Amino acid sequence: MVVYKKVETTQELNQIIALQKKNLFNGLTLEEREKEGFVSVTHSLVILERMNTKCAHTIAVHNNIVIGFALSMHPMFAMDIELLKPMFVEIEKNLPRGQSYITMGQICIDKTYRGQGIFRKLYVTMKKRVLSKFDVIVTEVDASNTRSLNAHYAVGFSDLTTYISNGQTWKLIVLHN
Repeated sequence: MVVYKKVETTQELNQIIALQKKNLFNGLTLEEREKEGFVSVTHSLVILERMNTKCAHTIAVHNNIVIGFALSMHPMFAMDIELLKPMFVEIEKNLPRGQSYITMGQICIDKTYRGQGIFRKLYVTMKKRVLSKFDVIVTEVDASNTRSLNAHYAVGFSDLTTYISNGQTWKLIVLHN
């Protein structure tokens, strides 16, 4: 049985890092990226711990192994990850003034568990936990990552803006309560 919960241990954070590394853009073939999707950022244990302390990450666990995660990234961490700095600039330019938000810093499901509704359940769990404190969840997806974009649209995300940063086209998308 898959359990959906917030991160509670360093072991769970280390398992997130391991799952990230298995799904990094640079480590996958073009065919794998197109079919399975990919992640663009790796996080250090230190930053994952700090982010988790401010707003706990949501994970899917099966047999004590993290098989999926949705990272919560509070705006206070806007300058901590170089690749994500432009996202926060775009959020500030495009989100209506006064609207509070949390970013979903990354979502990933282990390849063997994909297509089983885990992505959707991670977002349902995250929404229940964080949208009582924030108005919206915002994230960005590489525009070439059609698997991820379609999955986000299917759970209710809508476009906020599209922009180019570091030679990549990004879709900034938002999920309302």
